[in-house]
Amino acid sequence: MKKFIAITIAALLSLTGLAIAGETPAPEGAAVYFVNLKDGDKVSSPVTIIFGLKGMGIAPAGVEKENTGHHHLLVDRPPLGEGEDGKDELNANLPADENHIHFGKGQTEKTLELKSGKHTLQMVLGDHNHIPHNPPVTSKVITITVE
Repeated sequence: MKKFIAITIAALLSLTGLAIAGETPAPEGAAVYFVNLKDGDKVSSPVTIIFGLKGMGIAPAGVEKENTGHHHLLVDRPPLGEGEDGKDELNANLPADENHIHFGKGQTEKTLELKSGKHTLQMVLGDHNHIPHNPPVTSKVITITVE
């Protein structure tokens, strides 16, 4: 019931334009990274992406546990905190769409169908409400080319 209430409140605040501040702390040195890809890689589709995490643990969305979160994959968009929405997105629920893929069950890899060409990827760890931690735990943006 507690999980349902937390998710409902987060959803309502999101709809009203209010955001729950990204106040979930991340420990110093926490990092997310791509295990099997690096900037400049040439790959074939479908692409399997394996997520790495250091200094924190994984917990599904809706589960509030200290020093944990779940992965989000940003595809073909500006780095987190930059672009049109900029700093606002650091304090709000990450959207769920083709450019923001959620792994709320605690998944640590994904196979994606990507069109031929260049694509940017960035990992972001979200808290129990899909909000980036403070400070944000993000990977560097990498560019891969699908041949």
